[in-house]
Amino acid sequence: MKANRLLLDSAVTALVPAIWGSTYLVTTELLPPDRPLLAATVRALPAGLVLLALGRVLPTGIWWWRALVLGTLNIGAFFFLLFVAAYHLPGGVAALVGSVQPAVTILLAALLLGDRVRVPHVVACVVAAGGVALLVLKSTVQLDAVGVLAALGGAVCMASGIVLTKRWKRPVGVLLFTGWQLTAGGLVLLPALLVVEGLPDTITGTNALGFGYLIVLGSLFGYSVWFRGIDRLPAVAMSFLGFMSPIVATFLGYLFLSQVLSPTQLIGAVVLIGSILLVQLTPNKPAREVQTDPRGTGTSASGK
Repeated sequence: MKANRLLLDSAVTALVPAIWGSTYLVTTELLPPDRPLLAATVRALPAGLVLLALGRVLPTGIWWWRALVLGTLNIGAFFFLLFVAAYHLPGGVAALVGSVQPAVTILLAALLLGDRVRVPHVVACVVAAGGVALLVLKSTVQLDAVGVLAALGGAVCMASGIVLTKRWKRPVGVLLFTGWQLTAGGLVLLPALLVVEGLPDTITGTNALGFGYLIVLGSLFGYSVWFRGIDRLPAVAMSFLGFMSPIVATFLGYLFLSQVLSPTQLIGAVVLIGSILLVQLTPNKPAREVQTDPRGTGTSASGK
């Protein structure tokens, strides 16, 4: 029964990186061109403020700086580094460099959560990197040091955010917890937006549609389900679900942008899905669940 519940939680959480895989298509087709900080800030801050308004509870005590740290790792710094990598590297190279993220998660989970390093997880890391290479890497690529460092930094941010979120445990309901982080991440991004890019002169209806998609599905829905998944799933399992993004991005490019989908890419997708399933089916210590009382405070319900 517990194994079935974990698989169900994995399937629900996998919807989120699948939705995030559509971000590239939405950004290139619907948003203003060359405005990565605008896209990142609008994706984070309005959604966070909506959830804060609904929850009407601000962090207290130690959670002021914890919310800032988590918001920076999971949202602000991650978004920024993601866009820097995208502007300096071909998408396939950025995805390949970012595939080190599960390995970083395994290491951090062992150090900070006491999780065991399991052979199937290590094997899955190697297999998944190969799957990403088959899926998105082309024969002619250009490497850029800034882009590579940004992609590595983004992978470290996501891995650190997952592990620290599990270690610290959320003290409030998942929607409010999501609101704290989105708001913190958005506020970190806002000064950079105002200084570097400035506000746009006009926003078209198409732009508004794209921003609405990112806010509602990418952030309000996406991060709420993502942080719920962090509560319920092992850290390593969460990190591998992120591979759904390049799979979906590749197939959307084929469907809507007339990009070629080769047999090699199909093999890569199958390999990636296999690595995801291998990790989800490998026994591990379940994540400690958090129960909330009517006042929104959280207590741990099960052992580590």
